[in-house]
Amino acid sequence: MSRLALCLLAAASAAFAAPAAAQPDWSGASRVEVKLASFSYTPRSIHLRAGQPVVLHLVNVASGGHDFAAREFFAAATLRNPGAVARGRVELGGHESRDVALVPRAGHYPLKCTHTFHQMFGMTGEIVVD
Repeated sequence: MSRLALCLLAAASAAFAAPAAAQPDWSGASRVEVKLASFSYTPRSIHLRAGQPVVLHLVNVASGGHDFAAREFFAAATLRNPGAVARGRVELGGHESRDVALVPRAGHYPLKCTHTFHQMFGMTGEIVVD
């Protein structure tokens, strides 16, 4: 067998023998409910644990639309379903709710509603992950 073939065989064996990356245990994920209203988030300061799976249960209690925009937070997190977040935000129509499962990374992240004037009326918050 040639030296190149042996190297390729060794590399392939190592790739298949390497353990798969540990997947989060979603059965033990905590659930954090965040209410979106006109014009606030409750809680305004969301505290999460770094590296621990969590399901954000976002509930829009208002009749009009709002969003949960935290571009840096979502970019740093590992999302279970990346399609749940578009351009760093989750859009919710009136009286709509949505779950977003993720593993957050440590940091302090700004939160806001990007709808016209909502941020100016106080629809802001923070996400603290430690």
